[in-house]
Amino acid sequence: MKIAILLTALLSFNASANEHLAFTQQSQSAIKEFATSLKAELITAMKAGGPIEAITVCNQVAPKIAENLSQKYNMKIGRTSLKVRNNKNKADKWESEILTQFEYLKQSGDSINSLAFSEAISTDEGIEMRMMKAIPTGQVCLTCHGSNIAANVQARIHTLYPDDQATGFSVGDIRGAFTIHQAAQ
Repeated sequence: MKIAILLTALLSFNASANEHLAFTQQSQSAIKEFATSLKAELITAMKAGGPIEAITVCNQVAPKIAENLSQKYNMKIGRTSLKVRNNKNKADKWESEILTQFEYLKQSGDSINSLAFSEAISTDEGIEMRMMKAIPTGQVCLTCHGSNIAANVQARIHTLYPDDQATGFSVGDIRGAFTIHQAAQ
């Protein structure tokens, strides 16, 4: 899979181009590992107990995967969306802007699989490296994120996520994005 990455090395913030490139490459590895691990867990859960079990994976296992990978890669790794299911994953201002840009690029004909962005930004705490990679909505995602969700699945979602906004998606939509940030060295 070829990923087009727009690299923005903001040297005025003392983030070197090499440091930014290293961060971007490490982030790509972390995202790939997160996506692969989560997908494997979801497939196993769907085979074992259907969508109800998969919802449990998203609720309990996905945060543990993110936490373990965050420690492994020494960066904060997670998922976010413009329509979150879990309020703990709500997009911050930067993430919202990038997700909005991803939507624009998708509407302009860019492939969701090519939508990734990395940059160094200035925060109150100093320079921070940030990266996001879009997550496409596949057919199986519609079981829990589509417009026609089974009543028992919807009930389980509502129990775990009473403020759920993550429904109404169609195949090919941007479901959200993997998001990473790390303080510059």
